[in-house]
Amino acid sequence: MEKTNVLFLLTPKNQVAYLEEKMNVRQALEKMRAHGYMAIPLVSKSGEYLGTISEGDILWRIINEDEFDIEDLEEVNIRELARNDYRPPVKVDADISELVDKIVNNNFVPVIDDRNVFMGIVTRKSVLQHIIK
Repeated sequence: MEKTNVLFLLTPKNQVAYLEEKMNVRQALEKMRAHGYMAIPLVSKSGEYLGTISEGDILWRIINEDEFDIEDLEEVNIRELARNDYRPPVKVDADISELVDKIVNNNFVPVIDDRNVFMGIVTRKSVLQHIIK
């Protein structure tokens, strides 16, 4: 496989919906619903990638509550649900061969720079289209 840089396949941050760490769970759900996403990157105020939040993360939080009220979601900061092991990012200088293992079971892979700043995502579709060419 040829050496193609991740930047060639990157959908930049300004074209990607993501969550900000100050959001509560209800705001996160609303954003996910508005964009039709089942998983979405979480970014700090300074732009660092904090993890990816999935619908399942939110659902498990709800299920684990003894008594659930929809208004409770406004009291929970989305950062409490972030998992570092879910959708680990690749560095911006990675080549496409590093993406293949990560993209097989995910519809996107987050991309970060050397300072862990979120740069955007690479989608499975873009990787497959590149490989087919």
